[in-house]
Amino acid sequence: MDNTVLGEFIGTLVLTLFGCGVGCSINLKKTLAKAVGANWVLVAFGWGVAVMLGIYSAGYFGSPGHLNPAVSIAFAIGGLFEWNMVVPFVLAQFAGAFLGALIAAISFMAHFKETGADEGNSVGIFATGPAIDAPIANVISEIIATFAFIFTLLLLPAGDFPGGFQPVVALFLLVGISFSFGSTTGYAINPARDLGPRLMYTLIPLPNKNTDYNWRYAWVPLVGPIVGATIAVLLVNIL
Repeated sequence: MDNTVLGEFIGTLVLTLFGCGVGCSINLKKTLAKAVGANWVLVAFGWGVAVMLGIYSAGYFGSPGHLNPAVSIAFAIGGLFEWNMVVPFVLAQFAGAFLGALIAAISFMAHFKETGADEGNSVGIFATGPAIDAPIANVISEIIATFAFIFTLLLLPAGDFPGGFQPVVALFLLVGISFSFGSTTGYAINPARDLGPRLMYTLIPLPNKNTDYNWRYAWVPLVGPIVGATIAVLLVNIL
């Protein structure tokens, strides 16, 4: 296996392991985080740290740290990435996201047993969903959030900025996205981060789980991020 593909797998695994761990912590009964009233701030910073650690982990293997099919596809469209590497990267990202979510679920197995389907044991622990079920508005929100994230990240190398600190900036940028746009759809901005864990929750027989996996919504975190990332890449190319 190409080391960069392995890096995408490991990096996305780390991303979803830490991110879905946050979801488990704040939703499942009898966790210490839930006991102290953990809120959206924990979600924002938890996923921000998850992205940072994922990028650094991928970098160990020489990977660019896409960790996101929307990034790989958009970069290829914009001429920033080889098309022949898109499929291996995307497959690695989805596989890593699935496994990362599974490991997080195993870690919280005792808490799944304590949490009923109507008490927070739902696909929302692992995948995104809209605050208001309005598909067009939801996909537009994902487009804008992903555009803001990718466009800003792409501008960083243009300035006098140490490359090794870019994952740290990605952390705070994602926190900003969460605070600004995240409360409409849960800010997937990454098809693998949503669909991999959603598939895991669908397939794995976790105790007491809610069997409404909301696949009818799953096209939004697939299409929105790809469109948003592509617009960001093409605009940066023009500038």
